[in-house]
Amino acid sequence: MSDSSGKRTALTILQEFSIPLIAGVVLAVIWANVDPQGYEFVWGHHGWSPFGKSSHLNLHFFSNDIVMVFFFGIAAKEIAEACLPGGALNPPKKAVNPLMGTLGGVVGPVGTYFLLMKLLGDERIANGWGIPTATDIALAWLVARLVFGKKHPAVSFLLLLAVADDAIGLAIIAIFYGDPAQPAEPMYLLMVLGGMLVAYGLRRANVKSFWLYVILGGVPAWAGLMLAHLHPALALVPIVPFMPSHGSDEGIFAEGESERHDDTLNRFEHFFKTPVDFGLLIFGMANAGVQFSSMGAATWAVLGALIIGKTVGIAFFSIGAAKCGFPLPAGMGSKEVVVAGMVAGLGLTVALFVAGVAFTEPNMQGAAKMGALLSAGAAILAIVSGKLLGIKKIDGAGDSAGVPENSSG
Repeated sequence: MSDSSGKRTALTILQEFSIPLIAGVVLAVIWANVDPQGYEFVWGHHGWSPFGKSSHLNLHFFSNDIVMVFFFGIAAKEIAEACLPGGALNPPKKAVNPLMGTLGGVVGPVGTYFLLMKLLGDERIANGWGIPTATDIALAWLVARLVFGKKHPAVSFLLLLAVADDAIGLAIIAIFYGDPAQPAEPMYLLMVLGGMLVAYGLRRANVKSFWLYVILGGVPAWAGLMLAHLHPALALVPIVPFMPSHGSDEGIFAEGESERHDDTLNRFEHFFKTPVDFGLLIFGMANAGVQFSSMGAATWAVLGALIIGKTVGIAFFSIGAAKCGFPLPAGMGSKEVVVAGMVAGLGLTVALFVAGVAFTEPNMQGAAKMGALLSAGAAILAIVSGKLLGIKKIDGAGDSAGVPENSSG
């Protein structure tokens, strides 16, 4: 009994602190610098596959195109619950603020990147402007929970912001950094719409099995994004909110909550949470393998755009939106928004991916990737700032953060 209890405790600790993801990132960096050829052979875009050299069904595909689908699906579940009555993003008017923050989280880094490019006097790096636009949601979610606590409204705020942020980032990749041999084909996005209509039909029919939502709604959405030559990681994001929640058949349109947690939405999360948490080990291994190289203008432009541009852009747009009548979630004020912006500055794996397609010249690509790697420092900055600013953590329903005086909620 004690053994099984100990095992559960160990598993809880591993998941609570995202140890698999952190281990994957650390191991990838070490491996890529000790044995770069071996790392590329196993984890590269055209790395080892059980189906042969020419197959794209490799570990990189599994981590980015399969594991991350369910990771974003779980993030969508958290957002959907936050939109329910009593949630941090309910009424829907409160969702406008993080979406405005998303806009600031794109405009701010792009503007900062070009400003730093001018100050550094190296216009050769202009094509890297898209690198700091997206957020590494896996690491950002971990750091947000460490800074704010699992139940703080800032976590839901940051999740919605980061998912929308990554959607814009993936669109930027497709439009501005796409493969000329495989241009985006938006017509296939009708398959995503079809998946959503199926999910809506399942909800109306009071279907409780999350598998039917995943298979009948999620698979067409995933295939549509693949055929459109867009990244399929967001395939479940428009499907998950239709799953019945809290004993209601109304999904995110539910009129109220109950204490039940055996609903479709929660069963979906509970089934996939552990596989996804450990799948993040593979994600970290496949995406964080960057070799230490000489730093250059691209390093400082990417790093500055992520750390400064994200923070300033998100804070300016979110606080501005609050003053225009689109309130922040209750319990969030200016200092919480600023720290959330710092957390969003974690570009890391997503920024590494964009750097790989933004630059073809090895030295410039290496310098840009160093900037993305160093953005991991945003975690330390956010944790320290949270302590200095007196951010109160909320880890359970009984905790109270108190609403800051300058909160718009």
